[in-house]
Amino acid sequence: MAIERTFSMIKPDATGRNLTGKIIAKLEDAGLRVVASKRIHMSLAQAQAFYAVHKARPFYGELCEQMSAGPVVVQVLEGENAILKNREVMGATNPANAAEGTIRKEFALSIGENSVHGSDAPETAAEEIAFWFAGIELVG
Repeated sequence: MAIERTFSMIKPDATGRNLTGKIIAKLEDAGLRVVASKRIHMSLAQAQAFYAVHKARPFYGELCEQMSAGPVVVQVLEGENAILKNREVMGATNPANAAEGTIRKEFALSIGENSVHGSDAPETAAEEIAFWFAGIELVG
């Protein structure tokens, strides 16, 4: 088992309902450790840059509007197989398909307002971490 880092974001629909602590507790209970965290209110331009990979998709504009509508918590998680573990704890994108006990099953409002985002691969994790954090902010 490899110790790795992944990117995690608590989205505006969850921060607006004061779920930050509950979500972080689920991540920590799963064996993930928060090594960097900050609460920000991303601008529309930042949301467009962060989600640029989805630019050609029909939901891109709505996604960027939602993500810049309120504060988010961006974090770096560390642990054994952190990417896969984080994705398991988050649950399926569609909360109707998410397993019981997952973040999205418990807290998501819809497919679009699904409370959390997490990296899907080591390359994506590295890019997403670097987008929001300087190396000096990552405390092991």
